[in-house]
Amino acid sequence: MEHIVNTLIPIFSLILLGYFFKRIKFPSTDFWPMADKFTYYVLMPSLLIYKISTSNIDLEKTLDLVTTALLAISIVFFSLILLNFFIKFNNKGFTSIMQGGIRFNTYVLLAFVDSVYGDKGLVLAAIVMAFVIPFINVLCISTFALYMRDGKFSLLKFLQTLIKNPLIMACVIGGLINASDITLPIVVLKSLTILSAAALPVGLLSVGVGLEFKYLKSAKKELIVAVIAKLIYFPFVIYSIGIMFGLSNEMLAIAVIFGAMPTAVSGYILARELGGDVTLMASIITLQTLLCMVTLFLVIPFL
Repeated sequence: MEHIVNTLIPIFSLILLGYFFKRIKFPSTDFWPMADKFTYYVLMPSLLIYKISTSNIDLEKTLDLVTTALLAISIVFFSLILLNFFIKFNNKGFTSIMQGGIRFNTYVLLAFVDSVYGDKGLVLAAIVMAFVIPFINVLCISTFALYMRDGKFSLLKFLQTLIKNPLIMACVIGGLINASDITLPIVVLKSLTILSAAALPVGLLSVGVGLEFKYLKSAKKELIVAVIAKLIYFPFVIYSIGIMFGLSNEMLAIAVIFGAMPTAVSGYILARELGGDVTLMASIITLQTLLCMVTLFLVIPFL
């Protein structure tokens, strides 16, 4: 239990510190969007390339973990669609519920897994990310296409988005280097090590900067459904599937941690671009980020 506390507190302290920096406008209001962009395009890819390229990967066992994650996402996706037939949310609100139910925060995931399971766990989480990110994007964009007139799906645009996604590309590059047995020069490895060290701390601060407490005052049933779906239902589903696949204790724990992550801040951007409920999306992101500390604290000791 002490180990869990020592893992969670530093992670969420950095998130809250990021929110504090935003409140006092330190170092400036223009700094954090640029810092977030730098983390997304430089620091995080450096971390992923370095860790994946230098690790021993058991592809057969990893495939079961990836399959477990994809099946869990699919079940939650169709469960929410089924639920919508009975409760009948408004279309804008439902798109935010769906994003809140199946997306995950990359920074919190990697920081937590790295803190608990080290490099091996971080690599496993990164490989899962490489497969689930495009899959989740397809499901979310499809939801907008089905429920919002402006949410049209373009295969070409989607493929361009995947190619431009620095996290997916970093996983691919790291995997290719690993598979080809290429040894990177010491200078390159040391540079990647230095950049990697900054990725998760800055990423967690950016998560805190993205919190918007003012929108919680307009909480609705949609917010409650999204929180339950992501922080309770999703972990239960992925745990059940992981047991069926006979995942090792470590992989099962990583799968449940992935399922218990709060939704991604990028969900707000997609809602804004495609005409979703941005206020509800901001509320979901904020409340899930805060509550996942409680749910992780309750879940992890049983894994």
